[in-house]
Amino acid sequence: MTARTALHSRLEQGVATLGLSLPDGALERLLDYQALLERWNAAYNLTAVRDPVEMVTRHLLDSLAILPYVQGETLADLGTGPGLPGIVLAIAAPGRQILLVDSNGKKVRFLREAIRALKLDGVRALQSRVEQVEGQFDCITARAFASLADMLGWGGHLLAPNGVWLAMKGRDPADELPGVPAGFALRGIYALAVPGLEAERRLVVLGRSDA
Repeated sequence: MTARTALHSRLEQGVATLGLSLPDGALERLLDYQALLERWNAAYNLTAVRDPVEMVTRHLLDSLAILPYVQGETLADLGTGPGLPGIVLAIAAPGRQILLVDSNGKKVRFLREAIRALKLDGVRALQSRVEQVEGQFDCITARAFASLADMLGWGGHLLAPNGVWLAMKGRDPADELPGVPAGFALRGIYALAVPGLEAERRLVVLGRSDA
């Protein structure tokens, strides 16, 4: 069994365990993204995860676990790093306009190459601090890059009136909830079971309190 075949099998099993149905060719494109990330990571240190099998679990499947909660026609992924979960979501559920935001130049260069190489229509990368980004989005994703208070303080202006904010967290974020700024309300906290990952994962879903 080749290394690619083994990764495909692991990804396929994980997607089935998550109960997801992905478009034709999505698994191959996800593995193309993983391979590109692995190649760039050797030179640019884009992620601390270096093992390809761990990349499938900790990057691909971890990102896919929030797919059932993603909604709307537009999405902004804040602090996306090398495209997590934004690029994974773009491959798994194409058709929406996606903005990938990160302040790190090396990571944004990788994002632009990934968008080009993977032919990701409707996806663009922006090098910027979150508070300087303009526009409004139906869905905002943020993968453990800051506290809820800081996330919403910096990027709350980007959430459309009826939009949903998906904050990916490790441990139970109950101690962060008192810091949620006025104007935002908790919609729910969901435990995510990521196949092959024993660490805790939580998804905090927020919206505007007047929506």
